[in-house]
Amino acid sequence: MRKKAFKFLPFYLLFLLIIGQNFAQAQEKKVAPTSQELYNEIATMDTILFDAFNAKDMAKFKPLFAEDLEWYQDNGGLLSYETVFGNFEKMFKNENKLTRQLVKGSLEVHPIKDFGAIEIATHQFRHIENGKEEIGTFKFLAIWKKVDNQWKISRMISYDH
Repeated sequence: MRKKAFKFLPFYLLFLLIIGQNFAQAQEKKVAPTSQELYNEIATMDTILFDAFNAKDMAKFKPLFAEDLEWYQDNGGLLSYETVFGNFEKMFKNENKLTRQLVKGSLEVHPIKDFGAIEIATHQFRHIENGKEEIGTFKFLAIWKKVDNQWKISRMISYDH
C-alpha cells in the first residue's frame, strides 16, 4: 500500500506546486489603476450625456453612442441601436418630466487598455405619475470607447430594476 502512496506523491506535489504558483501569480496581478484624468473624463461624459437626456436633446444625446451599440437590460434583453433610439424618441416626447441623476459616491471608473473605460454607477430616475413623483434607483455599467479623441458608449448594461 505504501508503494501506491509514493507513486502518487510526485503527482500530488506537482499539483500543489502548480496550484501554489497560480495562486501566487493571481496575487501578483495588478489591475491598471484609474488615473484622476480618466476618472474626470468619464465623470464629465456622464454629465454631458445625462444633461442632454434631461433636456430631451436628441441632437446632443444620440452622438454619444457608437452605432454598433449593444444595450442590455435585465428586464428587456438585448436592444439594438435602432431600438434604443426609437425608444428614446418616444420617451423624449412624453410629458412625464423624466430626469436622471447620478447617485453621489457611486461612480467607479476602470481603464480598458487601448480601448477606453468602464463606468459603473447607480442612478435615479424621477418622473411624475398620477400627480405624484416616482423615483427609481438602478445600476448600470457603460463601456466607453475613445475614437479620434471622442468618447462614445459602445455597450450599456442596465440592471437591478
